[in-house]
Amino acid sequence: MRALPIAVTVLAAALALTSCDGGSGSTGSSEKSGATAGSAKKATVAACAIGDTAIQVGPANAATAAGDTGNIPVTLTNKGDGCALKGFPGLTVEAGGTSADIEGDESAAPEPLTLAKGDTATFTITYVRGAEGDAKTLAVKTLKIALPGADATQSFPWSYGPVAGKGSASEPNASVTPFQHAGD
Repeated sequence: MRALPIAVTVLAAALALTSCDGGSGSTGSSEKSGATAGSAKKATVAACAIGDTAIQVGPANAATAAGDTGNIPVTLTNKGDGCALKGFPGLTVEAGGTSADIEGDESAAPEPLTLAKGDTATFTITYVRGAEGDAKTLAVKTLKIALPGADATQSFPWSYGPVAGKGSASEPNASVTPFQHAGD
């Protein structure tokens, strides 16, 4: 008679473990079904839309002289329903009729984030200040930000000086980190 309560307890524990997805999937032979259930949950959250966010650029640790490195934190607050961010923000800097994209930091691996209403995420732009008037420098006036997988952008004034190029002004010496939950 004692075997029945133990079997029921073990079965209940196994079911509880397979129904929980602690972020890393389930363990044992039910791992596949745990990953599928987790994927199904994530698939129901829509991508964040730039129109449903508030974006704050700075305050920055600006580069003050040519060759110096500056960092510009950007904070995004979700004002809409829960949404997801996956990848790097899309960034373009513009100077007059010239524009150039800022690429994601190659050493960083983006993690998917889910933001509830009111949650914030951050990313940082790192750039090398260029010399005024140098042909390999882009005299940036505008920063355009897009969220992953979207074409819509928001524009912000750039007041951090010219950006050095990696050989030409069309390839800025700048990068962006992936999104992180604020406070991480």
